[in-house]
Amino acid sequence: MSTHGDAAEDSTFVRTYTLTRGRTRPRHLLGLDTVLDAGPGRPGLCQAEECEEILALCRDHRRSVTELAGRLGRPVTAVKILVSDLLDSQALVISVTDAYGSDADADERPTTHLLAALSVALKRKFPDAIAYRQAG
Repeated sequence: MSTHGDAAEDSTFVRTYTLTRGRTRPRHLLGLDTVLDAGPGRPGLCQAEECEEILALCRDHRRSVTELAGRLGRPVTAVKILVSDLLDSQALVISVTDAYGSDADADERPTTHLLAALSVALKRKFPDAIAYRQAG
């Protein structure tokens, strides 16, 4: 039985723990497909070197949380915590693209009929889901 593999696994765990300063949850709600872009802010002085790597990757072009985790070779949860720190300092921003913006052709936009059909299908598939209603 090899203790070398166990030691490497333990050092990776300790490194991840110190990387996130013991935190286990990000402050921001981030999905695996959340797309990030470099922002105007600067990372804090005490942030991990992985934060610089994340910024360099996002300066190159927009990246998803999943892609960042894969490129860094770190657990997604740890990357979400680091991304949250960078969002707090505005070094990163969540990239919101308007797929159906004002410059899109009317033919490219989803019709109200399609959206209604989608709504009915989702309600049928997930009947116990909590309905979201805007305060009005």
